[in-house]
Amino acid sequence: MSWQTYVDDHLMCDIDGHHLTSAAIVGHDGSVWAQSSNFPQFKPEEIAAIMKDFEEPGSLAPTGLHLGGTKYMVIQGEPGAVIRGKKGSGGVTVKKTGQALIFGIYDEPLTPGQCNMIVERLGDYLIDQGL
Repeated sequence: MSWQTYVDDHLMCDIDGHHLTSAAIVGHDGSVWAQSSNFPQFKPEEIAAIMKDFEEPGSLAPTGLHLGGTKYMVIQGEPGAVIRGKKGSGGVTVKKTGQALIFGIYDEPLTPGQCNMIVERLGDYLIDQGL
């Protein structure tokens, strides 16, 4: 299965008639494996800062999580495994696997919990597959 299929069929799936605003699978080095057409154009330093927070949980809290120039307030996650960010009525969930970062960006009416479930379920599956 191609990485794009994971984004299109799993991350951008329909839940109660709603879906993520955008999603991507990005390597730890910042290389894009697959993404939805409207995923923000991010900067390498934004991915580096996210990777640093996985190694040093809490490092993003003072500055916020930046993705494509958008700043998200960092909210509770799972240290070393999941980072969650909030901005207005939407937000972002980032799940770290052995080789990749799974990104899900949402806006109302999708809930934070639904976004977390979509992103973390795929992330857990990829971890189980050794990825």
